[in-house]
Amino acid sequence: MINRRHAMGLMAGASVASLAFGPAAFADEHAEDAAEWREMTVGSPDAPVEIIEYASLTCPHCANFRANTYPLLRERYVDNGQVRMILREFPLDQLAMAGFMLARCDEEQYFPIVDLLFETQREWAFSDRPLDALAGMMRQVGFSQERFESCLRDQATYDAIVAVAEEGRNQGVNSTPTFIVDGDVHRGALSIDQFEEILAPKLGG
Repeated sequence: MINRRHAMGLMAGASVASLAFGPAAFADEHAEDAAEWREMTVGSPDAPVEIIEYASLTCPHCANFRANTYPLLRERYVDNGQVRMILREFPLDQLAMAGFMLARCDEEQYFPIVDLLFETQREWAFSDRPLDALAGMMRQVGFSQERFESCLRDQATYDAIVAVAEEGRNQGVNSTPTFIVDGDVHRGALSIDQFEEILAPKLGG
């Protein structure tokens, strides 16, 4: 987990291999905090269909979805008020956790930061020094090194992301991306055609 001790290890230049963690790292003791957690949403709150996306910033399939399917999904369904999308954090490793903690550190820029990190995933997530590369990416959105390090020390943000991921596990999420469409679980980087098949009966199409 990226608690205070591990955050300092990250900033000292730990390797990606040393950052990995699994389901045992998650605990449900922070469920109450998760209830106060701000949902990161796009689309009308009155949309008839809700899609929850569980994603990890180091997941190539998630990056593929974000680059190729999401723009079409947003254009055809979200922007016209038919679908509301919620992005929930499901970090598969320590580096993804760090990326989400940084995005949460400036919630007004949350989606621009997430989009940037997906777009540049290969440049930082697969770097020999991923935290240095991640710090470089965050400088593009105005983060100083001091702020970068401070965000990675934020235990409350870490705890809340842990709780969100555990909630996902309780709903059957075990890989990324996973989409929950009005309660129905769909796994994998779905194409726009697959989403249209899922959404058509829900929207009367």
